[in-house]
Amino acid sequence: MHIYKLSGRNVEVTDAMRDYVEDKLSRLDRFNDQITDARVTLTVRDVRDAARRNRVEVQLNVPNGIIRAEEHHADMYAAIDRASDVLERQLRKFKTRYLKHRHDAAPQPEPGPAEADVDAGLDDVAEFQPEIVRQKRFEMRPMSPEDAVAQMEALGHDFYVFMNMKTGICGVVYRRKDGHYGLIEPSA
Repeated sequence: MHIYKLSGRNVEVTDAMRDYVEDKLSRLDRFNDQITDARVTLTVRDVRDAARRNRVEVQLNVPNGIIRAEEHHADMYAAIDRASDVLERQLRKFKTRYLKHRHDAAPQPEPGPAEADVDAGLDDVAEFQPEIVRQKRFEMRPMSPEDAVAQMEALGHDFYVFMNMKTGICGVVYRRKDGHYGLIEPSA
């Protein structure tokens, strides 16, 4: 059985809830060789829509990515069931894609020294003081743009930064307004 980090927001996580989460997510054990870390957050929110009152968020860290599910339901146990089903589908897709692309992985290029070109003539913009309210750091693993899109969708984000396994260049995939995807890569 994989150990899950279980926490609650606005709800006391009872032994019965803990046992239920572990039982429902135990069917993911066949993917244990892929899961490196797992977090489960149960939240009860004060909202008018009873169907969205209970939220279950699960994040699984796997090699070369993250698998994430967020489900809402009037009943916490039903939300756990739904999240478990979503994770199982996503892990099945991930495992298939991981095994398919594992043999295609190119050798990683040696990282070059970071070079910063600071322009001293930017004093006129000193009055503008942007405030960074959140900072994230993450390990960029080599993957294909298609895998990056899958990761973006799994996280529910509008963009995803990744290292292209074929070119060794940092890229960004994003969701376009027309529903398709775009890829941004720098050129020298």
